Amino acid sequence: MSLESNYRGYIACLNAQDWARLGDFVHEDAVHNGDRFGLAGYRRMLERDFREIPDLRFNIELLVCDADHVSARLVFDCSPKGEFFGLPINGRRVTFQEHVIYKFRDGKVAQVWSVIDTGAIVRQLSP
Repeated sequence: MSLESNYRGYIACLNAQDWARLGDFVHEDAVHNGDRFGLAGYRRMLERDFREIPDLRFNIELLVCDADHVSARLVFDCSPKGEFFGLPINGRRVTFQEHVIYKFRDGKVAQVWSVIDTGAIVRQLSP
């Protein structure tokens, strides 16, 4: 399986909230933005994200792959409940992007570097 196909399978797994299969795509020792979550912590982070954003859906806008890295621009159009990144969203619909780089080891996501465009969210909340 190509790295691109593997990554697209990972995104499909997230969108289906198929947590039983998450270990097929995420390494047991996964690190996210410098935090050693491991697979269990990574799963807890994603489950929390889906609780706080019931209509969360990962949409790939741009995807670049090399031998063991994936770089993606993901687009979100969703309605977070309550606060989101400390901002009072309270169910309002917002659109924003995430720029993320993944390092794969043994065919699984081992390290993630993620930056979310919170400025886009702030601009949408401003009167």
